[in-house]
Amino acid sequence: MGIIRASQIKSPWILHFDNSSCNGCDIEVLACLTPLYDVERFGMVNMGNPKHADVLVVTGPVNYRTARVLKNLYSQVPDPKMVIAVGTCACSGGVFHNCYNILGGVDKVLPVDVYVPGCAARPEAIIDGVVLALQKLAKAVGVAK
Repeated sequence: MGIIRASQIKSPWILHFDNSSCNGCDIEVLACLTPLYDVERFGMVNMGNPKHADVLVVTGPVNYRTARVLKNLYSQVPDPKMVIAVGTCACSGGVFHNCYNILGGVDKVLPVDVYVPGCAARPEAIIDGVVLALQKLAKAVGVAK
């Protein structure tokens, strides 16, 4: 167990991807970065490059056009990686589940590690989801907490 894996648990870099949502959950994900919640004090950083990310946070239902992009982003995130579905739409398709162009939740395309339900999911719930994902990641790589 090297220092890189230990730092991955203590300072996760997060890649946020919006599938095709109403942007309610996106605003809540970005609210986590504001001084009120300040997740950066825990070492969490919102990253724009999938090759540097540890956790993939996905909002919105998956449609046919974004499924390929989402798979591509997932393949670029280095192992071990965690996927968090944020919001009802990302978990199950939400209000869009019967639309002709919607595949459903993120789990129709990618293996999801943590589900954060809610419309829109609260920042506290999103932070708890990231912490839960990090606990699963710690068990996967064998880091003692």
